Amino acid sequence: MSDTDLETIKAGMAGVYERNAAAWDEGRDTSVREKDWLTRWLEGLPVPSKILDLGCGAGRPLSGYLVELGHEVVGVDASAAMIARAQANVPDATFKVADMRKLDLGQTFDAILSWDAFFHLSPEEQRAALPLILNHLKPGGHLLLTVGDDEGEVTGTVAGEPVYHGSLSPAEYLDTLQAAGFEEISYTPNDPTVLGRYVLLARGKGTS
Repeated sequence: MSDTDLETIKAGMAGVYERNAAAWDEGRDTSVREKDWLTRWLEGLPVPSKILDLGCGAGRPLSGYLVELGHEVVGVDASAAMIARAQANVPDATFKVADMRKLDLGQTFDAILSWDAFFHLSPEEQRAALPLILNHLKPGGHLLLTVGDDEGEVTGTVAGEPVYHGSLSPAEYLDTLQAAGFEEISYTPNDPTVLGRYVLLARGKGTS
């Protein structure tokens, strides 16, 4: 696939999610198969903690599950249609339309999650956005991201329409998080418990 094709698909992603918000929401697996990862991510944090669900989609199951655990959840997504559904699905959380590439929420969080969302950014955008995301994380805070297997660009589908996926190399992610002073960092490739996702977990952000 040419770079032009990838750019066209990437530019059209917002429309894909706007058009398919209902189908995405109604077809989403709500079994919380991510529960073990969420438990590891939240371990050691108080209840309630302030949590940012970055690229929250329609709010379920993850934002809803975190609210059920007693946390104060803010969810952001670039799709207004997704945010409207999230507000209806999880009324006890706060939802906002925002672009994670220009994240500036005016508050910090104990934990930040981006499950199946951060990887919609290009490698260049991820390099720029990751520091912005980390600026929203309190000292001692925890981060959980799904990423790709290596630096590059690929496509996937949502409701039969193409969407864009990008990634940095595992080494670059780890270098960035080490520079941020996290106490514990792990990268788990192709985890079968979450359908082969590549999971980046960092706990205990440094104070610098």
